[in-house]
Amino acid sequence: MSTTLVFLHTVSSLVEPFNDLSTEILPADVEILHIADEMLLKIVLAQGGLSPFIYRRVAEHVIAAEQAGAGGVLLTCSSIAPCVDTARLMVNIPVLRVDEPMVDRAISMGTRIGVAATVPTTLKPTTDLVVARAGMMGKEVHIDARVCQNAYDALFAGDTDTHDRIVRDTLQALVARNDVVLLAQASMARVADTIPAKDQIVPVLSSPRLALERLRDILAAARHPQPVGS
Repeated sequence: MSTTLVFLHTVSSLVEPFNDLSTEILPADVEILHIADEMLLKIVLAQGGLSPFIYRRVAEHVIAAEQAGAGGVLLTCSSIAPCVDTARLMVNIPVLRVDEPMVDRAISMGTRIGVAATVPTTLKPTTDLVVARAGMMGKEVHIDARVCQNAYDALFAGDTDTHDRIVRDTLQALVARNDVVLLAQASMARVADTIPAKDQIVPVLSSPRLALERLRDILAAARHPQPVGS
């Protein structure tokens, strides 16, 4: 695999935290390039879901990344994550969705899985992925999915305190009745970190770190392939 990876974001604010995590987790010789296409999320939210245009635009970004020499692409937004299945058919490099490693970890931890998001367009792809991956693993799970009502509107209006309070209350309710809780949006991890340790009675998982750890493993396997028959 090439030592260049491309991260496709739908909000530019994710560039810096993914850079920081990449420096911490990935080999030093890996170059990270970022594509921030904020139009993608705006259209998904306006339309209430994915459309042929979104699938096509994501695929165009992935194809361009391969043509630029990238050895892999990571989609960092769960709202567009289902586009991975189509984009993979058009290139010869790995195309990863940010939430898959998180979902796999959650399924290994228990059968009652809470999922929190601030917008429905992010909640559905994550819950659908839990169902699909659990089916592949032969496990039955119960999904407790919740939208943090009005949190997104508060954040959009610049009221961070109200956004954080709504998200925190939703997470604490999910923690109280599930084996593990998933954050459908990486941006929610900041709020989860403010929950007192005594109230974090089950794991609360966020996607970026787990996704980069899987990328690291894929890189290692590509650089040091196992001999046939080993």
